[in-house]
Amino acid sequence: MKTTKTAIASALAFGGTALLATAALAAGADMGGAQKQATNWHAIVMFVIFVGATLGITYWAAKRTKTAADFYAAGGGITGFQNGLAIAGDYMSAASFLGISALVYGSGYDGLIFSVGWLVGWPIILFLIAERLRNLGKYTFADVCGYRLSRTPIRTFAATGSLIVVIFYLIGQMVGAGQLIKLLFGMDYIYAVMIVGALMMVYVTFGGMVATTWVQIIKACLLLGGATFIAFGVMANFGFSFEAMFVKAIEVHPKKVAIMAPGALVTNPVDAISLGMALMFGTAGLPHILMRFFTVPDAREARKSVFYATGFIGYFYILTFIIGFGAITMVATNPEYLTKGLGSLDLKGGNNMAAVWLAHAIGGNLFLGFISAVAFATILAVVSGLTLAGASAISHDLYASVIMHGQATEGKEVTVSKIASIGLGIVAVLLGLIFEKQNVAFIVALTFSVAASANFPVLVLSMFWGGLTTRGAVLGGIIGLLMSVIMVVLSKAVWVQSFGFKEALFPFAYPALFSVPAAFFFSWLFSIMDNSPQAQAERAAYEAQSIRSETGLGAEGAASH
Repeated sequence: MKTTKTAIASALAFGGTALLATAALAAGADMGGAQKQATNWHAIVMFVIFVGATLGITYWAAKRTKTAADFYAAGGGITGFQNGLAIAGDYMSAASFLGISALVYGSGYDGLIFSVGWLVGWPIILFLIAERLRNLGKYTFADVCGYRLSRTPIRTFAATGSLIVVIFYLIGQMVGAGQLIKLLFGMDYIYAVMIVGALMMVYVTFGGMVATTWVQIIKACLLLGGATFIAFGVMANFGFSFEAMFVKAIEVHPKKVAIMAPGALVTNPVDAISLGMALMFGTAGLPHILMRFFTVPDAREARKSVFYATGFIGYFYILTFIIGFGAITMVATNPEYLTKGLGSLDLKGGNNMAAVWLAHAIGGNLFLGFISAVAFATILAVVSGLTLAGASAISHDLYASVIMHGQATEGKEVTVSKIASIGLGIVAVLLGLIFEKQNVAFIVALTFSVAASANFPVLVLSMFWGGLTTRGAVLGGIIGLLMSVIMVVLSKAVWVQSFGFKEALFPFAYPALFSVPAAFFFSWLFSIMDNSPQAQAERAAYEAQSIRSETGLGAEGAASH
């Protein structure tokens, strides 16, 4: 169905969760078609207020950011509750708000599957990763991978994997930002991309993790508040009866009762399993998400962070489901929002506008402006987290640990990180302009497949298997990375729809089912084949690592244990 494809494409464009990214890959999303709307002055005024407030926070944060620990990890002074909100702000992209609600608007029940599918990754982070990551690491997840392995090769690999994920994720964010602002604000694409790029450079360069954290917290509160108001308005319209809302939705939707049944979007069993693996392991391998666990004082607060984040994100995705069905009942029944009149689902500005027009139906122009500004703030918060993660990989992992062999001063390291932030911002703007009219579905899918196939296996094996060696980790991770990239390129979305060949060489949409096990297998194989003195020393060091990972003894900020 055309509306379904449009919704998925929109979801991908607006910053992409793993699930939406891979769905968009199957649909062959094209990001070039967003329609420019009339200038929305309410949205612009509210966005200026948001920017002014966050720049004030950045000024305050800049005075507090004096050391490397302050810049990278806010000095470890963020509480579990605050960090949970910040993680939610980092994770709830505009895709979550606009894209998933558009999926529900177009497909009904299947949108619910997409709405909660992210959840499978968070128990892994909570029970397997958060505590050990906080006890073993300092600023980046490469600290954990390199705890007992050879510094230069493992940090070079980990930093490379992080930068690939960050840069490709930034492309999707920047293209999404430009298209979103063209839709909501009536601003030209090039100016939207440049504004996002300039602001994220200011937040990260001057305020570091402190400013980035508070930008994400404010954005999360605004997004949760706005979505709650919309959902409350929808339910009040139906006397707070889900049954009444669903009955009305079935009555007015072109697919009728079929919107209450699953099975329209993922029908291939191999793709379904591969999709699940990408969701579970991709989220747990995203460097900007993992980096947030170093901002809290200890492992206990890290666990609290995941608990609170899961609650906030779960609540938000329930709201998007209500918003999607609310759009069916309150937007699709109003000719003011439709391009082809009643009986059609085609919305002015594209079907990704379902939540935005619903906000207008409930709260008028003022609330429409508020929601538009929140959507833009959403992208700003996410790109700030991504930029800081990329800058940390360059300065802490490559410069300080590899190039300077751990001898760099804190001041020099922070300076390099700030320069890297500016460089990444410029690169993000240029890539956003280059890819304006390109199919970016494969890029966002590539982001999550790399995170799941390269970062996640090495991170988990380094924490839980004493037999892992540097050779096994690097070669296994590289194989996972290459397989994920090659399979995405050979899939239908790229090989056929982007390159123009008749048939895809890789018959499935998602590579995770093949690339993730391969990364684990080859990491194991090359490790057990390595009997060098260095490998034996690395295996012997695992016991000390295991004790520290479980107790926190010797960890940064471990005094509370």
